[in-house]
Amino acid sequence: MKCIKLLCLLLFPAVLIAQKATITGVILDANNLPLSNTNVRTILNGSVSDSTGFYFLEIDADQQINIIFSHLGYKDVILNKLLLTTNETFEFNPILRTDITQIDEVTITASGKKTAGAITTIAPEIIRLIPGANAGVENVMKLLPGVSSNNELSTQYNVRGGNYDENLVYVNEIEVYRPFLIRSGQQESLSFINSSMIQNVKFSSGGFQAKYGDKLSSVLDITYKKPVSFGLQIDANLLGASATLETSSKNKKLNSITGIRYRDNSLLINSQETITNINPIAFDFQTYENYTVSKKIEIGFLGTLSSNEYRNNPTSRTTNFGTLNEPKSLTVYYAGQEQNQYKTVSGALKATFHVNKNTTLKLIPSIYHTVEEESSDIIAQYQLGAISSDFGEVSNRRRLGTQFNSARNTLDALIFNLEHKGIFNKNEGKLEWGIKYSHEDIRDQLRESEFLDSLGFLIRPSNIDFINNQPADPFDAPILALESVNATNYVQTDRVATFVQYSKQLDWKSNAVYFNLGARSQHWSVSGKNISTNSQTVFSPRAQIALKPNWKKDMFFKIAAGVYHQPPFYREFRAANGSVNPDVKAQKSIHTVLTNEYSFILWDSPFKLISEAYYKDLSNVNTYTVEDVRIRYAANNNANAYAYGAEFRLNGAFVPGTESWVSLGYMKTEENSDNRGFIARPTDQRIKVGILFQDYIPTIPDVKMYLNLVYSTGLPGGSPNYSDPYLFNNRLRDYKRADLGISYTFVDENKRAAKNSWFRGFRELSGGFELFNLFNNQNSITNTWVRDIDTKQQFAVPNYLTSRILNLRIRMRF
Repeated sequence: MKCIKLLCLLLFPAVLIAQKATITGVILDANNLPLSNTNVRTILNGSVSDSTGFYFLEIDADQQINIIFSHLGYKDVILNKLLLTTNETFEFNPILRTDITQIDEVTITASGKKTAGAITTIAPEIIRLIPGANAGVENVMKLLPGVSSNNELSTQYNVRGGNYDENLVYVNEIEVYRPFLIRSGQQESLSFINSSMIQNVKFSSGGFQAKYGDKLSSVLDITYKKPVSFGLQIDANLLGASATLETSSKNKKLNSITGIRYRDNSLLINSQETITNINPIAFDFQTYENYTVSKKIEIGFLGTLSSNEYRNNPTSRTTNFGTLNEPKSLTVYYAGQEQNQYKTVSGALKATFHVNKNTTLKLIPSIYHTVEEESSDIIAQYQLGAISSDFGEVSNRRRLGTQFNSARNTLDALIFNLEHKGIFNKNEGKLEWGIKYSHEDIRDQLRESEFLDSLGFLIRPSNIDFINNQPADPFDAPILALESVNATNYVQTDRVATFVQYSKQLDWKSNAVYFNLGARSQHWSVSGKNISTNSQTVFSPRAQIALKPNWKKDMFFKIAAGVYHQPPFYREFRAANGSVNPDVKAQKSIHTVLTNEYSFILWDSPFKLISEAYYKDLSNVNTYTVEDVRIRYAANNNANAYAYGAEFRLNGAFVPGTESWVSLGYMKTEENSDNRGFIARPTDQRIKVGILFQDYIPTIPDVKMYLNLVYSTGLPGGSPNYSDPYLFNNRLRDYKRADLGISYTFVDENKRAAKNSWFRGFRELSGGFELFNLFNNQNSITNTWVRDIDTKQQFAVPNYLTSRILNLRIRMRF
């Protein structure tokens, strides 16, 4: 019956097998220093932490177990009712204090903690294993209900109606920036985040605490590892390769993790309709070093270097579109090339000073420098034809004209940050504060133009009045581009941001109550060459309250509310014509988020159902358009908007020893510009379904299957150049995609190689294959607009994404 139920739910069988689970981590004292010789015990067995505070304990899976952490002179930490799935590894890092007995009854399973801070945790191992064209953190996040991205070539994502620029990303408390000039997903290649270096992943899709920065939509908080021993991991596939080195000194004071990645997207890009000679190569180097100077002082360094070169020589493209009654075909012949370069370097120090058992101070200086260049000259000739219903051949071809696109863009950005943070703990309460100074120096030169020639007649911009009285009067007006941008901008921005928040957990009538109250403030001033100086100050109060009632059913309730501002960054200051408007104000959003988490046992395995409802009221909205992944702002604040929705995610051990989930989300977002009425925003994606499923063959558990499925309704399809978006309400096709991975584990922690086997030198070895876009769905991200000269009608021709692709992959660890 259990297999039948699972088959009905996810269409895959499973057989229940009882095995073991593992809990591991590092035990710390109140000063966040490692605590050795700490006893970790259950009723049946126990373990002891080593000199670095590290411990490892194997427990029975699929059973509720109490674990006690005890040390002479410290109060016990009791982890109640821990329930792990088979073969699951749960990381728990307790802090032992001298004055408080801690009982953690909130965390009941390793498959996602209950936290009051509107944070979702994602297991790093899932991130490393789940297949995807852009495997990594963003690949798994797209399976969450509030996160969407209809472009597998891109690592960018939208959250609850926001755009790509509205998401905060931190690595070890250091803010990460995304490229400025990249306009299409196929130019992106590598994400900043190296998934092989990850220790913890936290994500919030709204209602996050004041300690996180000033953005409208979400925060992704990444923590890189602090290795305790030597390790070398290599991951290679047809799209690239990566190597990660972990080291630690004998006294454990110095540890480092270094990652090198190489990626070539040719396999993906060549599966699209455009026939091209392409050479997209990306290289990335990252290192995180951590040194414990003394019991009170710890210093960390994060350094990165990335280089992305994109060369493209398109030759032709054929796209079939239209309706069943009137199918059409567009053929494009190209000449010319694109040559883009994106080079980035960054460095950050993080000094931590443990003043005493209650107080910790941090100082984080960082610098980010990027140089980006776009150089392209592409000539395209268009032909439009009808498809014969009898033989599927193209007939009645009509030459529409020639398009010439040219770009010479360069951008040099230097961003400096200096931040101080502090934490004070006492009597179950935590006070946190921070102040951050940022200086942004942007040097940007834009040279873009698009000429369109239809049957020998140059099409002029529709927003320019001119008189053409040929042949009576000769027409000698200069040739103008249909669309052009010509601007040179030098912009400097200085920012000072502060925050303070207080959180505490207390008991109320045998119920556990948690609250967090805080506020942020930011003042910034923008200046530059040939632009006026302007400044603004914003204030953002935020609050989260959670209740865990003392019920037989494990229920958890949260409410989060707050004001979220997004002060304009350089992209928001720059209008579509390239000019900078220093008077752009911060966009404002008022969040209200209601959450319920229900943990329960089903089919003798732990499950959790998370339900959320939210509403966002936005004002001072800076409207924009999206072309692939390129955002073009109007550089104004002439709109207001809203977004609301409901989300559900059921996760747990659908198959023992694995974690899977099913998510469903509904969202609606609209904007009203200049009081003309509400229309759909570019990110108005109503329904989203995501499934992550892991399975294995019961008789051969080393053969594992990883599947992710995404379905989402179509986004608004945009409008042609210079067209009023209120006149175009078409939508793209629904997005449907499935990625499948099959792997075989030769060696891992639970399967050691024989002494005489050549596998003996590996700590981990696995290999397999991946099928991207399993069902070969035709998905599109944008439209190309073409004009029929005869009828003056404009057609939206979809730009299709990648088709089915086979990828081979091998992972090894020494």
